[in-house]
Formats: sequence, C-alpha cells, structure tokens
Amino acid sequence: MVAAPKTPPSVHRPVVAIVGGGFTGAALAYHLVRLLPQEAARIVIYEPRAVLGGGLAYDTVEPVHRINVPASRMTLVPGDDEHFQRWLFETDVLKDDAEATTADGHVFARRSDFGRYVTTQLQPLLDDGAVEHHRNLVRAIEKSGARWRIEAEDGSSLLADLVILAATHPSPQAPAALTRQLAGHPRYVPDATVPGALSGIRPGDRVLVVGAGLTAADVIAALDAAGHTGPITAISRRGLRSRGHNLLAQDPFGDFALPPARSARELLRRVRQTIADAEGAGVTWHAVFDRLRAQGRNIWQALPVIEQRRLLRFLRSHWDVHRFRIAPQVEAVIERGIADGQYAFHAASVSDVQRGADDAIEVRFRLRHGRGTFDDQYDAVVVTTGPGHGGVLSSQPFLTGLGKAGVLRADAVGLGLAVDRQSHAVGADGAVAESLYIAGPLARGMFGELMGLPQVTEHAVFVAENVARDIASRELEHRSAAVLAALSLATA
Repeated sequence: MVAAPKTPPSVHRPVVAIVGGGFTGAALAYHLVRLLPQEAARIVIYEPRAVLGGGLAYDTVEPVHRINVPASRMTLVPGDDEHFQRWLFETDVLKDDAEATTADGHVFARRSDFGRYVTTQLQPLLDDGAVEHHRNLVRAIEKSGARWRIEAEDGSSLLADLVILAATHPSPQAPAALTRQLAGHPRYVPDATVPGALSGIRPGDRVLVVGAGLTAADVIAALDAAGHTGPITAISRRGLRSRGHNLLAQDPFGDFALPPARSARELLRRVRQTIADAEGAGVTWHAVFDRLRAQGRNIWQALPVIEQRRLLRFLRSHWDVHRFRIAPQVEAVIERGIADGQYAFHAASVSDVQRGADDAIEVRFRLRHGRGTFDDQYDAVVVTTGPGHGGVLSSQPFLTGLGKAGVLRADAVGLGLAVDRQSHAVGADGAVAESLYIAGPLARGMFGELMGLPQVTEHAVFVAENVARDIASRELEHRSAAVLAALSLATA
C-alpha cells in the first residue's frame, strides 16, 4: 500500500474508537487507514483477545472448523477475491493441512488460518502506530459533550469523537426447559462456541444437539475428530440441516432486484420459479442463492417491516441452510454418520427435560405440526441455536448502558440494533447519533444479509467510507473555524 501524504497540522486530531476487534473491527480499521490521509485520525480498537481479526468466528483451535466457502472467495479486500488464497500459498500455511484441498482443487482452509491472515494484514498498521490495540473489555460508553467517554474494565478511559460498535454476537438463547433443568450438569453445553465447550463429553455418550445449522455441523465434526463413537441426534423446528456446495463453475442466476418483491410470499414465488428456470438451463439452486445473497440488501430494504418479519418467521430457516453451506470435509463426516446410523436429524422441539439417575438426561420432544411427542435419553446436550439477537441490549454492559440512556434500541425485526441507512445508531426516540456507528451483523435489521463474509467485508468498507467522510468534514470545519479566528484577530 502506498502511504498517503501527511496532512498539515489540524486544530484537533479526531479519535476513532472501534469496540470489538474480531473480523468486522479489524476490517474497519484496515480500510479506514487506507482511506484516510496519514495521521488524520487516531484509531483505537478495544479487543480483549491478544490478536485482532479472529473474533468469535476465527479464533478457534479446532482444526476441523473450516471456512464454509472456498478460499478463493474469502478476502479482506473487496475486488481481490483471491487475496486470502494467495496468502495461503505464499506463506505455505497449508503444508500441515492435508485435508484442506478437495479432489477438484478447491481450498477450504481452517478457520483459524483465516484469522491468522487477517491478523497479519493488521500487524503492520499496529507496528507503525496507525492503529492502537487496547487489550481491554469496554465497561461503559456515555456521551460527554460532543464526544464519547469510553470506560474500560481496567479503569482507563478515552474520549472519542467517533465510536464504531463492532461487537460480537450475543450468546445462544437455549430453550427454557434446558436452562431450567440442566444448569450445572457436567455435560450440558449452553454455548458451543466457548473454547473447550465439548471437552466434558465422553466418547460413547449419547449426544443431543439442539439446532442443525453451521454450528451443529461444527460440533459433530469436532466430536468425530475427537474419536466420538456414541449416537448423535440433532433437532430443529423444521428438521433442516445445512447443505453442501456445488463446486462446479456457475454464474449467479436470476434477478430479484428489478423490480424487487414487495412481500415475502411474492419473493418465495419468484425464488421457486427461478430455481425451476435454473434447472431447465442446467444450473443448480446454488447459483440462484448466490444471486439472492449478492442482491440481499436491495431485496431486504424493499420489503415493508411487516413482510420482513414474515420472511424471518417462515422462510429464515430455509434461507440459512441453503445460504450458509458446509465445507465438503464436514459434509463428508455428516453423510457418513447418517449412512452408518450414528447420526440422526429430526423436525422437533424440546417439550420437557428431566435430570435422571447418574446424570442421565430424559427429554420429551414435540414433533412438528402437532404430530405428537416422543421420549429419549441422552448423556450430553449441546445448544447450537445461533446467536440470541433478541437479547442484544443485555448481552454486554456497555450496550445495556447505551440502551438505558436511550442512545440504542433494538431494531424492528429482532435481528440486532436499530440503525439508519448510513449505519448510524438510532435511539429510543428515533434520534440518530451521527457519531456512533453500528458495524457488522448487529446492523442486519437495516442491511439484511450481514452474516456471510463477503457482505460483512463490504459493510465494513461502507462504514469506513462514511467515517472517513465524517472526519474530512470535521477537518474542514476546524480549518474554516481557524481561518475565521485568524481573520478576526487580524482585523481586531
């Protein structure tokens, strides 16, 4: 990267605080440095982990946790799709990962390797002081005049002109019956994303996995790699599980943006018709969902709120299992287990739970569509229901504080936090906090598809561009004020 010219001294060098140093926070800092003139702002990231860029998704020690799209489509730099894959080959990271490359040459690297890639891109910016890493949890954020006071857990504080919340997902919200009956059970795992969460599960244990998406697939693959031989049952309300890839070359198929659908029903009808058209053209449904993903923001923002809610209620699970596909290596483990009778997937929900003798877990299930109940017994239960976005304001103390102050509110569809179309926070009274941004998945209520990496990267760039414009505008105001002050003194 060619260094931008230094800016002349200004009245005030603005401070930009990024809260959260996972992928979103790291991408924001990376692109903000690229967009701003050198030393135009002080950029500070609050992140308790030792390195930046890993976060919840990529800070994992499990070698079977793999990226769920080919490495050739994972990048920190939009427009350079193979940025990560080149790094893999240039650094020889794959030399000890014989399973990373499929028979047809596609690379599904370990998620930890993608985290390392992001970290290495940030390191030069840390080394030269363009970005500061405060290894701390944020305890509170509150308005202080025109600025924001950030209080860290170690007692330190910082006054920031602009704050970007790039916070992690809230923890899963387990079914109430599990929380009530299994708290303290040695093999109850309420959050499978916690490091070492599965360590208490014994090789022959009968395992119930509540949820059947990407996290459930990770759990099953990790247990298999650890030598687990016991039966595993996964349940979800609709009995769907994450699909695999078609790795043949296909361009995205269809068009859902011109004109966009105005109802969930119309969108469903168009998707079904487009899949039928694709099949007639010799193209699989994967290409249709690739187009849906690419046009996700336009599709989502064209729907009225009531239709967005309807889509989430009735179609979200179908979207998730087709959009968020599993790596071929993980798919092979699951397919083998199903064929051998070790793994089973059911459309059911937990109705009741009892803790029996010797810590046995007795579960009553309710079948979908009121088709009755059935009972079974397990030795371990793992919750993989995904982030509990409905409880986002209570997930971290600083979010709770901003919520109580009316600065933040939950969005209208229960996906995260309310923001405007520039990703500024919107408060309880509808007021926009123009110096407070929300970045990443917590802005999904406005922007729709913000869970897959390409869209998270694009949104990070979008927010960085807005922040850079904000800083440029502030600089212009400061300079204008300085010139006016100098003229006033000269004519006094």
